[in-house]
Amino acid sequence: MNPLLCVVSWLVTLNLLACHQVAAQTPSPVVDRETSLELMTADFAMADGPCWDGWSLIIPDVKAESILRYIPKKNSLQTLVPDAGRISASFFNHGRLYISDNGVGKISFLDGRNKVEVADFAELKTAEEKRDYRPNDLVIDHLGGIYVTFTPQGKVIYVTPEGEFKVAVQSVPTPNGLILSPDGKTLYVSSVASKQIWAYQVKQAGQLSEARQIAAMDDGPARGADGMAMDRAGNVYCAGPSAIWIWSPSGELLDKIACPTKPINCTFGDPDMRSLYITAAGGLYRQRMKISGRAPSQVSLPLKPTAKAPPKQNPSVPSTGINEELKFQPDVVYAQYGERKLLMDIIAPKTKKSHPALIVVHGGGWHNGDKTKFQALSIRLANLGYVVAAIEYRLADEAAFPAAIHDCFAAVRFLRANAGQLNINANSIGAVGGSAGAHLVGLMASGSGNTNLLGDGGNPERSSKIQAAVVMAGPLEMLTGSVAERSRSGKGFSNSNSWLRGTVDEKPALYRDADAFVQINMNTCPILFMTGEHDNPARNQRSRDRLSNLRIDTDIKIYKDGKHGCWNRLPWLDEMVSDMDIFLRRHLP
Repeated sequence: MNPLLCVVSWLVTLNLLACHQVAAQTPSPVVDRETSLELMTADFAMADGPCWDGWSLIIPDVKAESILRYIPKKNSLQTLVPDAGRISASFFNHGRLYISDNGVGKISFLDGRNKVEVADFAELKTAEEKRDYRPNDLVIDHLGGIYVTFTPQGKVIYVTPEGEFKVAVQSVPTPNGLILSPDGKTLYVSSVASKQIWAYQVKQAGQLSEARQIAAMDDGPARGADGMAMDRAGNVYCAGPSAIWIWSPSGELLDKIACPTKPINCTFGDPDMRSLYITAAGGLYRQRMKISGRAPSQVSLPLKPTAKAPPKQNPSVPSTGINEELKFQPDVVYAQYGERKLLMDIIAPKTKKSHPALIVVHGGGWHNGDKTKFQALSIRLANLGYVVAAIEYRLADEAAFPAAIHDCFAAVRFLRANAGQLNINANSIGAVGGSAGAHLVGLMASGSGNTNLLGDGGNPERSSKIQAAVVMAGPLEMLTGSVAERSRSGKGFSNSNSWLRGTVDEKPALYRDADAFVQINMNTCPILFMTGEHDNPARNQRSRDRLSNLRIDTDIKIYKDGKHGCWNRLPWLDEMVSDMDIFLRRHLP
């Protein structure tokens, strides 16, 4: 071979190897590449738009004209509604399962196995139009209104909660999939023919801004920008001809998930909302993700038409209905880092007088969970006269410590900065957390003087200090105790090592910042500890001793027969809420 060609070939080879090494060292920010795409079941005629209802995956089989239920825990596929008709999409929100009935041109929700009609689009057809209006995909907003795509007509129709129709979009050819941003302020629509993704700012329900193209697929000549999904960070997912495409909110391509058969639609599911389920021509696939999806809202709103509430599946699970005395403001942006918006759900009494405020911080080992996890607790506290802000925070796979505590303190400052508008006493803000959320609340109680923990989530002129804390079965110690022991053991998965990106011996300064116990001082607010009797009541004895020695009000409540998470179960929930109310009223005027 020509020596020059040998040199060129050698350089090309080195360049390819270098590119491969760079790619290998640049992990996807969203897809868990340590796991593979799995085929869960192929037992469909044609699976279409799925949704997660809180414990199972709902999958319309459009060709078999049935609605199926997939239960991941049992790897079981069951028929939910055998003669459902041509259902093209489903969406679960506000405790209701909505379906797009393409076959008869209607939107309905399911009451048991019965379809309750919400909208009939027959009246939309004019004498000049040849095609009937057959709904394709749908998404439900915060108010209970419904955005629906009509692909042949090139329109997106908004159905108000009262059942009125508004043309929201009529400028995009062949609209197909659609999804709302987590804060409900942006509607994304895919164009099946052009494979373009369009964004619309929501001025008010059903009234949108002009279209703004944010992305397009270069996926060969085949048609196919289809169903869409959204993760908690606001990243946009869309099924293309051969892959799921993932973009940032502004349209930066983050990754693709190649599929062996043509993908049709996708949604997040599983108890931790960390699995992306993909319906495709070959069946149902699952890909584990680094960033979770958003759990569906179980909060019942007074939507129309009304139907008989389904019977409770488990008498120990408390209701999450919002009554007429409360105001529910979901997905309020309380902090923002670049494109990432952090959201809180605010549940408050409707009275205009000033109320104490409570930040509710969910658990999940710093890796899982979301702000909907403690809804029953939040509603009960709001009924007692607190303005309750249940917050999301950045989980471990999205951002390492101290991001989560930055978010918690940003929530405090947001409430203080907006105290007048939210009818809050700015000098009366507390926090309640369970499990990993309890650790964060303990850190809020003792760490407000540590500048490493405050972050830059907004309102820097406001104090981050809280006036009272309720710690439900979470560790305050990180440098010592069970967390440190697990960190050093090398046995099994250590949540703290993953969250802090190292062991306690590798990163002692970071673990100290995360340790609420060592930061307890005269400025620490009163703390009430709560735990089930089978959930290690002695866990925070050293913290209680230190608080008592400093003459800071503290106590522990132990609940008979209670296990970890009993604050989300009856009968413990009601007793715990009563006890924390007695404690909080001593410190939150």
